[in-house]
Amino acid sequence: MNPAVADMLARYELDKSGNCENALREIFQEIALLGLWRSNFFEHAAFYGGTALRVLHGLQRFSEDLDFSLLSKAEEFDFDHHCRFIARELDAWGFPVRMEKKHKTGKSAVESAFLKADTHELLLRIDAPADLRRTVHRNRVLRIKVEVDTDPPPASDTETRYLLHPIPFAVRAYTLPCLFAGKMHALLFRTWKNRVKGRDWYDFVWFAARDIPLDLVHLTARMKQTGHWSAEKPISRRALIELLKERIAVLNVDAARADISPFIPEPAQVDIWSADFFAQVAGTIRVSDIPAGSGN
Repeated sequence: MNPAVADMLARYELDKSGNCENALREIFQEIALLGLWRSNFFEHAAFYGGTALRVLHGLQRFSEDLDFSLLSKAEEFDFDHHCRFIARELDAWGFPVRMEKKHKTGKSAVESAFLKADTHELLLRIDAPADLRRTVHRNRVLRIKVEVDTDPPPASDTETRYLLHPIPFAVRAYTLPCLFAGKMHALLFRTWKNRVKGRDWYDFVWFAARDIPLDLVHLTARMKQTGHWSAEKPISRRALIELLKERIAVLNVDAARADISPFIPEPAQVDIWSADFFAQVAGTIRVSDIPAGSGN
């Protein structure tokens, strides 16, 4: 095993098969980010979403996907070029993967691809204990989705963050206030049929607990882009909290707990969740209505 990969694995407690898979997924994500850096991807795009919070800011939950947004609209963005760098980088660190491009069935600004690898083979490569390997089905596939929004919402701010594993490199990412705005947009307007995205609610509490201001200008830009806001002025804090409390009133809290539990080390930490809990957290939200710079 590559010593740098061994150092990355040493950060995790590999006492359960789920922990092994989450550790492998996170190592894959960091190596994929390194590949994107080598391809100069971050000259054109920024990292956002739950994995950005986890990898760059220490969010205490695992995340499955890698989400990016271009800095400016580009209908002919060459996503395949950057995907090849991801696959090449993973292979160089001893992790052969299949990169499968998702073919769009309709008009969409989102380009998607999937990283896929044989989980059992990967556990062998990292010398996982035999008793843990036996708990994983031999045909189980580790899958990570990589998405790029080629028609990004305006009014975003970005910053450069540095990662040290597997080697030092730089990542361009949305700032925390913009990340909070993006998370709030997903929490308010994401459509998952009957599935509740408990991870959105977990992240919402994480932002509020750290007193991170939500960028109202960026949130408004996202809402306008998706048809959820038409007024010229940005949404106010009061209107935002009213929308949030409407969402909380119909939230299936038990389903939210069930969704987040596999991704956090101590599922008991969400026992406190209730409609009243979220309503009170909503009242603590701090916002910033200062116009965002171009950040680009």
